[in-house]
Amino acid sequence: MTDTKNVLLAGASGAFGRHIAAELTAAGYRVLGLGRGPGNSVVADLMDRSELLRAVDGLRIDTVVHAATALRHAPMKHADMAATDALRTTGTANLVEAARITGARRMIAESMVFGYGYRDMGERIVTEDDAFGPAGQDRHSQRHVDAMRTKEKLITGADGVEGIALRFGLFYGPGGTEALVELLNKRKLPAVADRGRVLPWVELTDAARAVALAVEGGRPGQAYNIVDDTPMGFGAHVHAVAAAFGTPTPMTVPAWLTRPMSYAHKMFTTSMRVSNAKARAELGWIPRHRDCAAGLVAMRA
Repeated sequence: MTDTKNVLLAGASGAFGRHIAAELTAAGYRVLGLGRGPGNSVVADLMDRSELLRAVDGLRIDTVVHAATALRHAPMKHADMAATDALRTTGTANLVEAARITGARRMIAESMVFGYGYRDMGERIVTEDDAFGPAGQDRHSQRHVDAMRTKEKLITGADGVEGIALRFGLFYGPGGTEALVELLNKRKLPAVADRGRVLPWVELTDAARAVALAVEGGRPGQAYNIVDDTPMGFGAHVHAVAAAFGTPTPMTVPAWLTRPMSYAHKMFTTSMRVSNAKARAELGWIPRHRDCAAGLVAMRA
């Protein structure tokens, strides 16, 4: 890339956003962080349409990345996801309008594999051809998958903008795993018995690299699964973190004990195996860390 291009990054101050900003800056892009905090280049609330449009007026942006959430801590109950669901719907609609004002050519949506549904999908391998945001969830989970589907549609279907959705697995890595380590050291984090259930994961710097590749690559209107090669149960992941960082071994508990934590329980009892073949073929994205064990060891190096 010879000419510096401007990227407007919503959510730049978050754990994932900081990795995205670093990856894009290293690739030669000029990153303008968008958020409510004073440390952002563009200070505005995505939920306030008028404020947002005033803030971006006069800017010339090449690509807009929507990686904003309202999560400061891991969500435990369904209610903890309400503000993030609003960012996925109303906030995204406002950001699409802001992208048009700035002349942005491309938009990238941070999405999640949980948009395929919160349920046990067995041994079948999920691909981008599977229904995203399917009906039939319980009413709380349905709100989350509906919001994820809306976010993707608003961006990939925006007129005059090349929209791409990246469906990430569960994040771990620098800026994310440390919170688990702290809880494990305090003996405050049990491991839920997986009973054969697995989930897709992706290390944060690997995930950020996928965003950088999508700024120039990939097909407009498409979604890509960004997951590593080896699914792992949430309980197994907690044990892997403990082993990698030398914390006390966590106690293993049955999943039913987590029912009071309604969102976490739904996640713990979901099982899915997700393919990254499309991202490999079309984005040229290959995870540096093929599984959590390798990624966690790399964190300690």
